[in-house]
Amino acid sequence: MKHLTFDQLPDAVVTLYEKLLSIEKMLTDLKISNNPSEKDLLNIQQASELITLAVPTLYSKVSLKEIPYIKKGKRLYFSRLELLEWINSGKKETNSEIVNGVETAFLKLHPKK
Repeated sequence: MKHLTFDQLPDAVVTLYEKLLSIEKMLTDLKISNNPSEKDLLNIQQASELITLAVPTLYSKVSLKEIPYIKKGKRLYFSRLELLEWINSGKKETNSEIVNGVETAFLKLHPKK
């Protein structure tokens, strides 16, 4: 970082202000994109395509309450985010992840002196 002279301070403040506005806009855009909206709701056909399951299989999982869904009247809706979380919840740990977890737990119980 370079040292600023007194004469350079006004330009530096303007630059800093512009960068701050840019960061504020990015955060606002990020907040808007993370809010659930109508676009995040899927019908059964869209959900079927997203998680690559046949529609009858999806109906079966709904009737067994194995998958998150929303029912309004006779219509079924699915949250894109909840479906992706549901898929990720089935993730199996690799052997190295299991070993790292065991090592971490062991070190917590038996810290080095």
